[in-house]
Amino acid sequence: MAATRARSRYVPDHGLTTRMVTTMFLIGLLYVIFVGVLLAVLRGAWPIILIIAGGLFIAQFWFSDRIAARSMGAREVTPEEAPELHGAVDRVCALADMPKPKVAIARSDVPNAFATGRNQKSAMVCATTGLLRRLEPEELEGVLAHELSHVAHRDVAVMTIASFLGVLAGVLTRVTLWGGLGRAGRGNNNTAILMVLIPLVSAAVYALSFLLTRLLSRYRELSADRAAALLTGRPSALAAALTKVTGEMARIPTEDLRKAEPYNAFWFAPAFSSRESLGRLLSSHPTLEQRLEQLARISAQLARP
Repeated sequence: MAATRARSRYVPDHGLTTRMVTTMFLIGLLYVIFVGVLLAVLRGAWPIILIIAGGLFIAQFWFSDRIAARSMGAREVTPEEAPELHGAVDRVCALADMPKPKVAIARSDVPNAFATGRNQKSAMVCATTGLLRRLEPEELEGVLAHELSHVAHRDVAVMTIASFLGVLAGVLTRVTLWGGLGRAGRGNNNTAILMVLIPLVSAAVYALSFLLTRLLSRYRELSADRAAALLTGRPSALAAALTKVTGEMARIPTEDLRKAEPYNAFWFAPAFSSRESLGRLLSSHPTLEQRLEQLARISAQLARP
């Protein structure tokens, strides 16, 4: 029973899993190369580099989900305060055979939901007041099944690790430039070259890690849609929720959407539509068309005798 509960009843998607693992490998390889180059170039500073890199990783892994939840204004609620939301979470958890996470509500007219937590024990699922006001019960369950799929597959931990490289690149560049590099030899040509080269390398590393992380994020959203649709057996309800949320986004004031946009990696749907983004390459989510096409295929598969 314990093994079953640990795995949950979410259906695995081996194709998407392979792509996510490959992307994670490339991100990790980039991280190793970047730190290796810094260690080779700045031989005397390697203890500081390792301490900073390790400290940043631990801090981001353990606290990023709490910081994000607090920044979004998520407030944990009891079953008495939000009976419909708790009831929907209870039903999805029963279907998935997984422990119930903490349940929270964020006061925002932006219709959305998100999940945080490195694992099922520390997980929290949150819906905005805008989402609760707009969705029907079946649509809400589809959204919550999507979010709890992220929890079951530890997507928050995966994305935290993936995004760590970009943060590391920027911080290490500042430490290098503010540290003893300049004092090591003022007027030294090698020092001057390094002070120009390191920010350029750091920027390149950040750009590559950003693109790979966005690619990984799109994979995980498709995987969560598929898992939620198969778990609930109602892909049409999830499709209806996606269509409704995306359509309602157009009616939300631009200022509110811009406040939500930094958290797109957490949101059920992006705060801006794909038409307003810089393109699919930079998007944290697949397009609505891609998600609806996948759900339509699943619906056709489930309808077959």
